[in-house]
Amino acid sequence: MTVHELDLEVRKDKGHLNNLFMLIVFGDLVGLPILPPFYAMRLLPHIIPHLDRWKKGICRERDITDILTGDL
Repeated sequence: MTVHELDLEVRKDKGHLNNLFMLIVFGDLVGLPILPPFYAMRLLPHIIPHLDRWKKGICRERDITDILTGDL
């Protein structure tokens, strides 16, 4: 039980880094083009299984209570 909070923080940080990576590489799918499409197309076969879940998570409206619940 002593590492449970540490595990939650590590998973949360991993999720944030994953979202940042996906936003940089495939931001044009949500209207934010950053990288040229050539590099994105080379990475696309590896990302396809996670693409739908990522788009739903990024495009979801968030409330201030969603952000604060994890920090309490």
